[in-house]
Amino acid sequence: MLQYQISASSEKGGKARSLSNKTVIEFDATPGRNEVLPNPAELLLTALAACILKNVERYSEMLQYSYKTAKITVKGERSDVPPAMQRIEYLLEIDTDIEERKLKNWHRNIIKFGTITNTLLRACEVKGDIKRL
Repeated sequence: MLQYQISASSEKGGKARSLSNKTVIEFDATPGRNEVLPNPAELLLTALAACILKNVERYSEMLQYSYKTAKITVKGERSDVPPAMQRIEYLLEIDTDIEERKLKNWHRNIIKFGTITNTLLRACEVKGDIKRL
């Protein structure tokens, strides 16, 4: 079983940072909204994007599918009471010349075997599509 650990801290005023491996990620911990730093909801969406892009690479090697670049746009919809992410949508775009059937298979594997995707699928509605760049 894999285990993960990060450490995080915040200063009075809401500027926060986490340390993961040897990388510091700054984020917004204010009660309002900081226009510069990502808030926790945006970090959650970023974690999903990172998971999907990691699996693009992983399954391109396993399935021997070639690609040049991949990009993803992720949108989240939050309810107010109780505050929770209700719905997440994404569009994964890949610059590849593989056939459509293989592209759909690649997408299935990317989602089916993602740690963050599986976690979020248990918590809220997650829908997405894949297309060529």
